[in-house]
Amino acid sequence: METSDNQFSNREITVTYEPKKCIHAEACYRGLEEVFRTTIIPWINLDGADNEQIIAQVKKCPSGALSFTRVKELANS
Repeated sequence: METSDNQFSNREITVTYEPKKCIHAEACYRGLEEVFRTTIIPWINLDGADNEQIIAQVKKCPSGALSFTRVKELANS
């Protein structure tokens, strides 16, 4: 997994975190604690769950601070 500032990537997805938008990080942690870790840096671990589980949790972000892009979409743009 690669990290760059607030972007976390694996072979299939990139998750972006915008801390200024975040209103409730605990919601992500409780939903998928293997990925969204509160005491370990980097705090987003894309190796902690299946990509579809991660995408489902990112879509539940109450503030929109988390977003995702499929790596293939990035390559085509």
